Amino acid sequence: MPVEPLSQKETEDRLAGLPGWSLDGDRLTRSYRLGSHFAATAMVVHVAQVQEELDHHSDLTLGYDTVALSVHTHSAGGAVTEKDFELARRVEDLAPGHGAH
Repeated sequence: MPVEPLSQKETEDRLAGLPGWSLDGDRLTRSYRLGSHFAATAMVVHVAQVQEELDHHSDLTLGYDTVALSVHTHSAGGAVTEKDFELARRVEDLAPGHGAH
C-alpha cells in the first residue's frame, strides 16, 4: 500500500506536537546534545534499532556529543509522511533515557 505525502497543514499540525523538530526543505530534522560521546553513540545504536523495527530509516549523524536526524519518505517521492512522524515520536520517546536534550 503506497504511503501518501502529508499536506503542509498536516505537517505543521504534527510538528506542533514535537518540540525541537522542524521542517528543513522536504525533511523532518532534529539535533540532540548528549553528555558524552559514549552517550551519543549509544543513542545512535538505539535509534538504528527503532529504524529497523519500523523499516524506515533516517539520515543519522553522530558527532562528538551530538546526534542529528533527517528523514523523509523515499517511496512517497521524498515527501514527509506519517511514517516520518512515527519515527520522530519514537526517537523523542527514547531520547530522555540517553540524557539527550
